[in-house]
Amino acid sequence: MSLGIVTTIGQKCKRCYSCIRECPARAIRVINGQAVVIEERCITCGYCVKVCSQNAKQVLNDKDIVNSYLLNHKTYAIIAPSFPASFPNLEGKLISALRKLGFHYVGEAAFGADLISNYYIKYLEKTDNKTIISSPCPAIYNWIEKYFVDIVDNLAKVVSPMIAMGRYLKKNFGSDIKVVFIGPCIAKKSEYRDENVSDSIDAVLTFKELKELFTEKNIKLDELDNSYFDPPYAYMGKAYPLTGGLLKTTNRHGDILEKEIIIVEGKDRVAEILQEIADKKIQSKFVDILFCEGCINGPAIDSSLNYYSKREKVISYIEENINTFDKRIWKSTLYNNRDLDLSRKFKPRNQRRPEPSEEQIISILAKTNKHSKSDELNCGACGYPTCREYAIAIAKGLAEEDMCLPYLIDKLEMANKEIRETQEQLANAEKLASIGQLAAGVAHEINNPLGSIMIYASLLKKKLEKAFNDQQSSEDLKLIIDEANRCKNIVSNLLNFARQGKLRLSKVNIRELIGDIIKLVRVKPEFSNVFISENYETEESIIEGDADQLKQALLNIIINACEAVETKDDKQVIINISKNDEKLIIKISDNGIGIPPENLSKIFTPFFTTKKIGKGTGLGLAITYGIIKMHRGDIKVQSELSKGTTFIISLPLTQNYSTEN
Repeated sequence: MSLGIVTTIGQKCKRCYSCIRECPARAIRVINGQAVVIEERCITCGYCVKVCSQNAKQVLNDKDIVNSYLLNHKTYAIIAPSFPASFPNLEGKLISALRKLGFHYVGEAAFGADLISNYYIKYLEKTDNKTIISSPCPAIYNWIEKYFVDIVDNLAKVVSPMIAMGRYLKKNFGSDIKVVFIGPCIAKKSEYRDENVSDSIDAVLTFKELKELFTEKNIKLDELDNSYFDPPYAYMGKAYPLTGGLLKTTNRHGDILEKEIIIVEGKDRVAEILQEIADKKIQSKFVDILFCEGCINGPAIDSSLNYYSKREKVISYIEENINTFDKRIWKSTLYNNRDLDLSRKFKPRNQRRPEPSEEQIISILAKTNKHSKSDELNCGACGYPTCREYAIAIAKGLAEEDMCLPYLIDKLEMANKEIRETQEQLANAEKLASIGQLAAGVAHEINNPLGSIMIYASLLKKKLEKAFNDQQSSEDLKLIIDEANRCKNIVSNLLNFARQGKLRLSKVNIRELIGDIIKLVRVKPEFSNVFISENYETEESIIEGDADQLKQALLNIIINACEAVETKDDKQVIINISKNDEKLIIKISDNGIGIPPENLSKIFTPFFTTKKIGKGTGLGLAITYGIIKMHRGDIKVQSELSKGTTFIISLPLTQNYSTEN
């Protein structure tokens, strides 16, 4: 697998999505949170490199290749005419530093612009009825070849100044020499590898890489003398890095009233003009396009100067050197190389992905909680200008759902809520476990004396009734026996709460079980005027469980619901059964007095009750909680004062016990 020109350093990528926001080709895909450059879609414009504040984008480095050439070959350096912007006030010293590095020749790539200027004039003269797009910028023709395939034929079949200069050097100094281009453009690294022009340039160094080489070789520019380029010298080709520089070399102009020529710079304007040409809305004969705002603003210019200062440095250098050479020799060199091949070919490399259907887009938006236009915030946090474009990118396999910041915040809030609920459940379970252990111990110790009390009270009652027929004493002893029985029931409940019992698993029909419970409740006189209704949303109501314990748990809740509505005129208890994800959901709702918010977290706590003294032990819901948990289920409560309470019980359809619990 070949290494792309621009790649991502995974450990540095911080999910800011700035590169996605700036990439005109949508050539960056987020994989597990990392913004990965898709090599085949990349147009090597370098914008992702410019905007990445974390330096998480790296450019394929040619320093090792160049060092090898310098050791083993005659190596020629050609420098892009934008170099004064990267090496301000060090222009002559830069040339000396390149020679010190070991370059056999240091020339101006701008002479290549002079070479192609006349070729452009002839090319435009013989082309009719078609808008011609300039082709020196590889980011532009990469973009067209991959994403505007219908206008590939509009590209001028002319090489760039870099390729023209490389061909000139190899023709005049031998095909065995190595030619290294040095400039501010990352896209040039893809151009010299292009099979259509790969005969011209052997390596490309950015200005940043060159400065790294100087540091590694301990070459300090300010300590060197000034020197000048090797011939041939450039004339108006020096203006090539400026907006409209190509037209300057051809003596054409881009006046505001000139209809035949359009000058365009900057990726946003470039996108617009390419679409206009594709839609056949442009009538102009020639469009001169630079992806950056002139080459002086290239992604690897490596300069702290602002745009205007860089422009000024380049213009000043041109003015100082434009007339310092013999123009007759310059013209003669151009004439002697009139047969130099300055043509090239372009071909479509379509990377457009099919557009998703409207149904797909709506479905993807819904997954990120966008169900209507008002839900589409278009905040741009994902790197895409609108939620719709983001959804399209997901459909095309270029984005992930977790890139949406509002969606992530919603998910985080839900996760935090679930964590809080789980923590509350764990705290409650720990509390219940501690109380359960205590209750089990206490119940065990009380059971024995209670048994003795009941036995001897019964014996004494029989003796008194038989010997003395003492009615009062008999009633007193009966009271002792009844209270001892009540204590025994409480102890039994304590043992149940402590989960000392085992599950006796069998197939349990919850629908029938609830039906039996309702019959038991309806015969109680105090609940005769309570309306109990059943609603079954699923035919499947058979689960694996302990019928007796489940009956006790559900009976506790239904009786509580009936008691909660005793002060209401319209007394209603509604039981609903449904199925969800292999679980049976039982909802028991009442329209009673409700539970105060401060009591909601206590209702499953043993001995907590709001009932009158003697009417409840506070163990019913605690026991219910234990039974449901033993069945690996869950129980929740929702309540609103004066409106009622709903208990929601979820029980798995099957238990994964190999033996009885």
